[in-house]
Amino acid sequence: MFGFFCRALVVLILPTLLAACSIGPDYVKPTIAIQPNWRMDYQTAAGLADTSWWERFEDPVLNDLIDTALKENLDLLTAAARVDQYLGQLQTTRAEFFPQIGASGIASRQDGTETGLVPGDNGPYNYYEGTVNATWELDLWGRIRRANEAARADLLATEEARRAVLLTLTANTASGYIALRGFDRQLEIARDTEKAYAESLRIFKLRHQYGSVSQLEVSQVESQYEVAHQAIPQYEAAVARQENLLCVLLGRNPGLIPRGRTIDELAVPGIPAGLPSELLERRPDIIQAEQQLIAANARIGVARALYFPRVSLTGAFGTASIHSDKLFEGPSEVWQLSGDLLAPIFTFGAIEGQVKAAEAQQRQALFTYRQAILNAFRDVEDALISTTKGREQLASQTRQVKALSTYAHLAKLQYDAGKTSYLQVLDADRALFDGQLSQVQTQTGTLASLVDVYRAMGGGWIDEADRIASPAHRSD
Repeated sequence: MFGFFCRALVVLILPTLLAACSIGPDYVKPTIAIQPNWRMDYQTAAGLADTSWWERFEDPVLNDLIDTALKENLDLLTAAARVDQYLGQLQTTRAEFFPQIGASGIASRQDGTETGLVPGDNGPYNYYEGTVNATWELDLWGRIRRANEAARADLLATEEARRAVLLTLTANTASGYIALRGFDRQLEIARDTEKAYAESLRIFKLRHQYGSVSQLEVSQVESQYEVAHQAIPQYEAAVARQENLLCVLLGRNPGLIPRGRTIDELAVPGIPAGLPSELLERRPDIIQAEQQLIAANARIGVARALYFPRVSLTGAFGTASIHSDKLFEGPSEVWQLSGDLLAPIFTFGAIEGQVKAAEAQQRQALFTYRQAILNAFRDVEDALISTTKGREQLASQTRQVKALSTYAHLAKLQYDAGKTSYLQVLDADRALFDGQLSQVQTQTGTLASLVDVYRAMGGGWIDEADRIASPAHRSD
């Protein structure tokens, strides 16, 4: 009997599977008008984009910080857990391709009625039943296939979102460390300047006691000292805040951050001023946006399939008896095979509304995809401009600081020789102090813009970062 049940199931299913189709539009990659190439050879640029670029700064401490961030950052761990969530959703959706098989069992004792439709003196009796049942929706219109296509695209989009977090985390850790070393250098300049001004103030106070300088000049020196003195807590606070920021990226409580090379000792990676457009296709945010578009496109088919009947096959096979010792004997076999059809007739626009919503979501995903590409081009252009112009500005400021240093030295010599007032010295020292701080700020910004170039390129280096982070997103 069970063999007959199976053969009947196959006879019913096979013709419907052969006639099955998928409702809804097939995905076609949008054509985006982009310039085919910029100012740089693809192989050269790809090689730069595929390396562990943070190692080019030649600071072992920076390398260790990035390793720690990739393993312990909580945002990255959250993104990895979200990938597992969508993997489970895809597994749930794929299960609809197959019969859902279950089992049931009944053991009861009951008594018949002596009145009613079947009167009689039926004494209490036992009833036993055990069945295996199966339900299978036939995917005639491709609803399940489109839902599976959407779920798979959602999973891939979530994976690319995780890689985007990884990209941002790596770049932010490097930029944060560079900013920290910049604040360290500015704090060092402020402390050295304060120490020099404190010595000048001490000397001027002694001179004033002996009548060789006026109170006006002492006040000028004291004012200059306070300018440097008040800059120290400002940069101390900036250092502490930057350390706390890096600690959060590292997945730890706020605290001290180890130091490696000074900002002047950090190696400066060389990046040509141009990139090929093909590199941008590897950016996680662009891949994520396209996968979201694929998912939205597939859900149009899921919505349109609601217009058509849903056909399900239900079957059950088992045994039933009022005697427990005869439950598994041949005459106790029971089976059932049925087909269910559920078709919409009047939904008063409910299905049409779902289709319109799905089509609108597909258009939104398309515009988001195009916007992601535009943003990628802007990111690269901005990073390249910042790097190129930052280097030019830094070179000019370096020359300016050198000139201001000479100016301050000569102003002091002329003041000591009685050829100029102390206002000249004050102006020179203030200009030198401001120039040194601005030079470090530009130096920090230029190094950070190099990080932004690698962030904008995406590229194969993300695979290397993912290898480092891999223990962090394994399932327990």
